[in-house]
Amino acid sequence: MTEKVVVDDMTMKRALTRITYEIIERHKGIDDIVLIGIKTRGIYLANRIAERLKQLEGKDIPVGELDITLYRDDNHVNEHDTPEVHASNIPFSIEDKEVILVDDVIFTGRTIRAALDAIMDIGRPEKISLAVLVDRGHRELPIRADYVGKNIPTSKKEQIIVSVEEYDGTDEIKIRQNN
Repeated sequence: MTEKVVVDDMTMKRALTRITYEIIERHKGIDDIVLIGIKTRGIYLANRIAERLKQLEGKDIPVGELDITLYRDDNHVNEHDTPEVHASNIPFSIEDKEVILVDDVIFTGRTIRAALDAIMDIGRPEKISLAVLVDRGHRELPIRADYVGKNIPTSKKEQIIVSVEEYDGTDEIKIRQNN
């Protein structure tokens, strides 16, 4: 197994700044926007985008945390196993808001499908958009990101590993080649 750093901390910061500017450009104000990070690294990315929005627009944007464990269709659980569930934390109404889901990587689209199901169980937003740090391709479902930090084409044998300072101690994106 070999790993190669393809995005360093400065490039990651620029990608998140680009996403932030795109969010501002596509909206007539950011009053009805809420960010919801998909556990785990999506939460940290959502917080960074919210902080940058505050710097640029002078407004606090609510940020929530979404755990999609029970909504996944690829967790094959037998009667003796229980998936590890962490609570979602969305301490605000999403009714009539534009929810921007934030995740680190979009691959097959299954994580986002699960997140959409989870969001709809919480409430009915006006609109749902998707912001991802990395789009690596290989969709299995008709889902696309509205805001993309970096497109990093990969083979199915490769793996994208996103590290964030708050959780992993460093900001970088690696490609791992699985043999």
